[in-house]
Amino acid sequence: MAARKQVGFSLLELMITISISLILGGITYLLLGGLFHQGHLTQAYDTTLEVLRNTRNLAITQGHEYYVNFNPSGLPAGTIQVEYQPPAVGAAAAPPLEQVLTYSIPQDVAYAVQTGFPGTTPDGFGSGVTAIDFGWQLPTEPLNYVVFMPDGSSRDNLGNYNSGIIYITQSSFGLYASRAVTVWGATGRVRGWTLTQQSGNPIWMQQ
Repeated sequence: MAARKQVGFSLLELMITISISLILGGITYLLLGGLFHQGHLTQAYDTTLEVLRNTRNLAITQGHEYYVNFNPSGLPAGTIQVEYQPPAVGAAAAPPLEQVLTYSIPQDVAYAVQTGFPGTTPDGFGSGVTAIDFGWQLPTEPLNYVVFMPDGSSRDNLGNYNSGIIYITQSSFGLYASRAVTVWGATGRVRGWTLTQQSGNPIWMQQ
């Protein structure tokens, strides 16, 4: 009686198949990994831009003051906290702030600066060395918030116009993936920026 032919993979064939699969998987990760991280950076930028613009609109339409805090104390890095300032009644002091919403940017993206940022900053705000730069009330206390007023302007909690900038970057993805968002105090105008290269030098371009 004739012997039956063995059906299936030999051990060598199986090992070759697994090796090819691992190689293809590695190539796919390398090709798509950059796009994946770039997507996180874009998400962080879009979130920051939209929270600022939406909160400003909320202050105008509701006729109240709203705070936008970046990396607030007691919350994880990369948190954006929106708070509402209830109006004072009569001569009484203003009530405590009330939290409205919190947002988070992806963990592999940060509000930070990188070596190589140009000395000329977007809209001329800040110095390019402080990640969240809305001015200073004391030499040791940089402001990490803006207050949007019913007239649309951006101020500090003392009522002074408050222009500033937030840098958004991902150190592992390179200098030119960095973004920035600026707020102009007098009008509350919010602008987005991307870092690009011009004549071999880094320059911020408005988006």
